[in-house]
Amino acid sequence: MITAKGLIKLGFEPDIDFVLQDNSDGMGVFFSGWMSDKTQPTVPEIEAAEAEWQIEWDSQKYARNRKAEYPHLDDLLVALWEGVIEERMEAAVELENKRQAIKIKYPKSD
Repeated sequence: MITAKGLIKLGFEPDIDFVLQDNSDGMGVFFSGWMSDKTQPTVPEIEAAEAEWQIEWDSQKYARNRKAEYPHLDDLLVALWEGVIEERMEAAVELENKRQAIKIKYPKSD
C-alpha cells in the first residue's frame, strides 16, 4: 500500500515530491502526481519504509505519554526562578518528584 508516512520516511516531501489521492472505489491510494527528480519508489519499498516508521513510532510511545503528563513549561519556569533567584527550592523539588513519578509510570522501552 502507498502511504505518505512511508514516502516521508524515504525522504520525500508531500506536495513537493508527490501528491497522493484516495481511489473513489475504495481500492486504496494512488499517486496523482510525482514531481520528484528521484525515481518513484516501488510499493514494496514504500511498505518497508512504512513498517520501519511504525516501529520507530511505537518505540516512542513512552515519550509521548510523558510529554502529555509533564508539568507545563510555565510551572517549570516559575520553579526555576524560585529556586535560582529566590533560593526557595520547594517548587523545584515538587516538580522533580512529579517528573520522576511520570518517568516511573512510563519507562523507556528497551
